[in-house]
Amino acid sequence: MPTLRQVKKRIGSVISTRQITKAMEMVAAAKLRRAQMRIMEVRPFSEKLTQILISLSSAASGELVHPFFEKREVKKRTLVLVTSDRGMCGSFNSNLIRRAENWLADKDPETTELILIGKKGRDFYKKRQWPIAGFYGDWSGNLDYNKATEIVDVLTKRFLDGETDEITMIYTSFISTVKYRIVETSYLPVERPETEGDDSHLDYIFEPEPEVIFANLMPRYALTKMVTALADSFASEHGTRMIAMGAATKNAGEMIEALTLQYNKARQAAITKELLDIVGGAEALND
Repeated sequence: MPTLRQVKKRIGSVISTRQITKAMEMVAAAKLRRAQMRIMEVRPFSEKLTQILISLSSAASGELVHPFFEKREVKKRTLVLVTSDRGMCGSFNSNLIRRAENWLADKDPETTELILIGKKGRDFYKKRQWPIAGFYGDWSGNLDYNKATEIVDVLTKRFLDGETDEITMIYTSFISTVKYRIVETSYLPVERPETEGDDSHLDYIFEPEPEVIFANLMPRYALTKMVTALADSFASEHGTRMIAMGAATKNAGEMIEALTLQYNKARQAAITKELLDIVGGAEALND
């Protein structure tokens, strides 16, 4: 049975831990608010750009031709996995890595490569058989447009140069503070926009030609798709960390209560024992 000093020391340790988890919860909440604002800025732009591409596709004469649409025989595959740089966010990273492992289950390491965004993904795969073609870390949970542009430039160059024939992304889509969805989507080649809705019958006048405009928009579309994925991932990370640290803070509080009760019981037992010793000594002297 632990002594009073040991129980008291443990209570102090748990109190310190609760202070840390509470601080981490508040930091994650602040970062989550900023990440949500970033999503509100990015998503409307992404949706509008997709609508523009659909309108261009319906108005263009003939089939649009662009290297990003080129579907060829898949001899080399690339998986882009977006994880976090830090832990303390529950099952966030393990769920992403599990999805990546499922995707890689039927792939050949000779024809498959990884581009990892976030240190947790790199830490998991650096000692495994899958070749790592690129790593991008030190995000601190914040969207960096320069890094995002660098990643897009590397991916598009590898695709256009024929170094890879198919690029797939796995990341988390932010739904709410307590919920996210793991997304597995094709990054390149880009799926051709489907001409749906009321805009398909409108007669547009374009200057320059729709094909020229389309060629200028495609690199921006690729960048917007990457930025949206990163913004969603970081918001999901902060939301998961806030929930995890909130649960840890609550558990620490419950442990402090249990340890305090244990300490009081042990202290009461020690006082009772001392009183019994005193009474027993007094009775021995009277005898």
